[in-house]
Amino acid sequence: MRDMIAIELRNNESKTLASATHAEEALLCVDRAYQPGDVLRITGGAHLWVQMDQQLPAGEIYAPDGCVTWTVPAGEHRLAYAPGAFEAGRHVITARLLRAEDVGRYRNVACNPADLRGETDFFPHCTANVETRGEACFCARNVIDGMRFNTFHGEWPYQSWGIGAREDAWCRIDFGRDVYVNRMALTLRADFPHDAYWTSGTVVLSDGTEQTFPLRKTGDRQFISLGDHVVRWMRLERMRKSDDPSAFPALTEWEVFGHDAL
Repeated sequence: MRDMIAIELRNNESKTLASATHAEEALLCVDRAYQPGDVLRITGGAHLWVQMDQQLPAGEIYAPDGCVTWTVPAGEHRLAYAPGAFEAGRHVITARLLRAEDVGRYRNVACNPADLRGETDFFPHCTANVETRGEACFCARNVIDGMRFNTFHGEWPYQSWGIGAREDAWCRIDFGRDVYVNRMALTLRADFPHDAYWTSGTVVLSDGTEQTFPLRKTGDRQFISLGDHVVRWMRLERMRKSDDPSAFPALTEWEVFGHDAL
């Protein structure tokens, strides 16, 4: 028998406050202002299409254990999201199963608007060894949120991954399963002259491949061919800063193109 898709809102004491279930697409409307520690929990499938709030884009996630635990962003964490996100008195959350043809199609397999800082039980998930001043608007998850607004820096929609002028900065995407990839695109933050840029970088793939690539001073997407690989994670590292006076190169979006390795 097919599992039901279920969405629950739980408070910081794990008490269920609202829930919805359906065989194909669960739709939950919550008439409550979110409180610190509130968690949304989605169960019933591994490959899901979710929208965690009416002010967040919908997107694909992969939950290897069939369970998604999503702590509602609160306080400073909300600066990476649209003004007013999570603050209304009514919220809608949706989740549906993806079909085999959905996960087999060629797409940006890195995109996950629902990604969160810290450990997660769903993917894609982005982490880094540094985030400027530890602020949400400069955290790693911003580079896979699907937004490429890059002519300014700071709060939404200009969130980015900031490296705090570290020369050893790295950023990593975990896919949570095997995916076939053959191309990626980087969108550098281009708030010039506040920003510098990277002249080159290296991408390391989980299959052991390393590839160094050049970068230009532009706000446009820069596409990089990778060849054919099946990977579980990818890491950007050895990013070489230009000789611009600014100490602040940053990354707005990292796209990776491919499909699930079925």
